[in-house]
Amino acid sequence: MAAPKFFQGFLHFNIRCSEEDLPAVEKFYGDVLDLKKGDRPNFMFPGMWLYYGDDPILHVGARFQKGGQIKDHHNGSLDHIAWKASGAVEFRKRLKKLNIEFEEQNIEDAGYQVFLYDPVGTKLEFNFEKEHVPDAVPLGTTADANIR
Repeated sequence: MAAPKFFQGFLHFNIRCSEEDLPAVEKFYGDVLDLKKGDRPNFMFPGMWLYYGDDPILHVGARFQKGGQIKDHHNGSLDHIAWKASGAVEFRKRLKKLNIEFEEQNIEDAGYQVFLYDPVGTKLEFNFEKEHVPDAVPLGTTADANIR
């Protein structure tokens, strides 16, 4: 099915946090995805835009009061953000080196997937199509993150 003519692609996603969370969010996305803080319009609230190359793909708005959200049990309407990815072996090594907790899933016809949470509780899913990771979970394994 063709997309409607008015749909031209993805621009960004937006997460919210407290102002105190901004440094941890910037470090996390910089370490995990190599996103870099860049120019942002002067909105009426604190925040930042994180760039992938020339594109500000992650907008972060500091609109919560300190302690105003529950990080361990994300309660917003957004369930997760999924990324098409490659280089699963290297990605796993990076996460382990950074001591970032993650869960793995390896489902036939879905491929190898990694789930993790950012510092404010946003679930991220990375999909590595047709990639084999020798020391990963066996085929048929479902991550707990995918069923909660």
